[in-house]
Amino acid sequence: MPIRALALNCTLKPRGEGSSTQKLLDEVMAALARHGVEDAGTVRVGDLRIAPGVTSDEGDGDEWPEVRARVLEAEILVLGTPIWLGHPSSHAQRVLERLDAFLGEEDEAGRMIASDRVALVAVVGNEDGAHHVAAELFQGLVDVGYTVPANGMTYWVGEAMGSVDYRDDVQSDKVDGATDLAAKNAAHLAGLLQAAGYPAGEPG
Repeated sequence: MPIRALALNCTLKPRGEGSSTQKLLDEVMAALARHGVEDAGTVRVGDLRIAPGVTSDEGDGDEWPEVRARVLEAEILVLGTPIWLGHPSSHAQRVLERLDAFLGEEDEAGRMIASDRVALVAVVGNEDGAHHVAAELFQGLVDVGYTVPANGMTYWVGEAMGSVDYRDDVQSDKVDGATDLAAKNAAHLAGLLQAAGYPAGEPG
C-alpha cells in the first residue's frame, strides 16, 4: 500500500508571501519522496478559517473538517512552524488544539484514530529554541496517537535577531542531512506500522 505524507505549514506570513517554513517543508517532502513516500500536498494553515476549539467540527464556516480529512488520509504528518518568542506559532498551537479531538475518536479496531500514523516536525527561526519548539509539538502529537520516529525533526536557526532567513538561498549540509535522516526513518516507521499496527482496542 502507498505511504503518503501531508505537510501543514504554520507560518505567520500572509497569503502569497514566501516563507522559510515552506522552503524547509518542500525539502522534507522531497526527501520523503526519495524514500518512496507520496506527496499528499501542503496545507497553509493561516490561509484557512480554522476556528478555535477542540472538536473535529466547530461549525459556522470552520474549514478544519476538510483539513482533518486530508490529515487522516496520510500515513505521515509533517508539522512545520517558525519560532516566535521561543514557541511554536499560534497556527501550530491551533492545529494541536484541533487534533485534541482525536483523543475521543477511534478507528475500526478500537484504537485512537491517529494510531499507526507517523509525525515529523520542521522548525525554522532567527532565534534559539528549535528543540524546545519540537518538544512542545512532539508531546501534543504523541498524546493524540501519532508515533515519532528516531531523529524525527529537522530545523534551521539563524543568528538571533538576524536579517537572513532560511528562504534567502541558505544551503546547509547539516540541515540537509537531518532532513534526509528524518524522512528515511519516518518512511521506514510508517511502513512497519502499516504492516503491523498497534494492538486493537479493548471491546466496549
